[in-house]
Amino acid sequence: MIIQTGQRTDIPAFYSEWFTNRLKEGYVLVRNPYNPKAVTRYELDPAVVDLICFCSKNPAPMFKHMDLLAPYRQYWFVTITPYGRDIEPHVPDKSAVLKAFIELSGLVGKDNIVWRYDPIIIDQEWTIARHIDAFRKMAATLCGHTNVCVISFIDLYDKVRRNYPEAQSVPPDSQLQLTEAMVHISRQYDMVIKPCGESTSLEAAGADCSGCMTLDTLEAAIGFHLNAPPNPNNRRECACYITGDIGQYNTCGHLCRYCYANADAEVVRKNMAAHDPESPLIIGHLRPGDIVRKAKQVSWIDRQLRIEDFMLLHQSL
Repeated sequence: MIIQTGQRTDIPAFYSEWFTNRLKEGYVLVRNPYNPKAVTRYELDPAVVDLICFCSKNPAPMFKHMDLLAPYRQYWFVTITPYGRDIEPHVPDKSAVLKAFIELSGLVGKDNIVWRYDPIIIDQEWTIARHIDAFRKMAATLCGHTNVCVISFIDLYDKVRRNYPEAQSVPPDSQLQLTEAMVHISRQYDMVIKPCGESTSLEAAGADCSGCMTLDTLEAAIGFHLNAPPNPNNRRECACYITGDIGQYNTCGHLCRYCYANADAEVVRKNMAAHDPESPLIIGHLRPGDIVRKAKQVSWIDRQLRIEDFMLLHQSL
């Protein structure tokens, strides 16, 4: 199975000690965001965990624990945007994150790390021209350390409208214009642009709209076919394979104004204050009335040699 860590919070940035304690103890408990009394137990056994996916704006705190991750296959998304603290209040200096990205690429391999330049905000300050200039400089720095850059344009969810009321949706013509420029730049630096949850109309700009975390992508990263169950992700516009997330909403200390995972900064602060690195739950502890169930976990790896694998092997001889 696949363990996700980054759809609800940033575990490497804020909860790396907790996560390494979970690896040492071999399991994690996850509270259901829609039914708080329901708690799922996931075993963190490499025999059944085929891949751990990370999504972070600051992977550096995890580096001192990478030896514990050695038995696991990994796939990393690292978000690096050009915004300042008026939009991303607690994201580290971007030069430090770029440096951390390069170090992480050396640890896990450039096929297992993706740069996310998202969400893209276009307004009077962040014009298309300014994005092109910022993107070009970052792409030059990250050249040779990843093959893919994922982009997306800001989505105005209710949480985003509340925390970032001046944010505006990006018109389709602006999306197409900027994507075309980014595709042109990315090709110069040996990267592919993959939009996340966007219209396939961006294919006209040369983008790869097949999806950024599809099963095909993850299989290519780990070198195995996966006999995975049907995709549980029900977002019609998104092809990503999302399952087994161990995070919790309203716990990301970056407090980015565009974030869909944080509803309220004060709730985030209260939750983070209740964090105990020794607890099997990311926030708080088990409570009376909680119902804990074990997740059904099996390895999805198909180790049978397929005809396409045989043909590739034959061609390489």
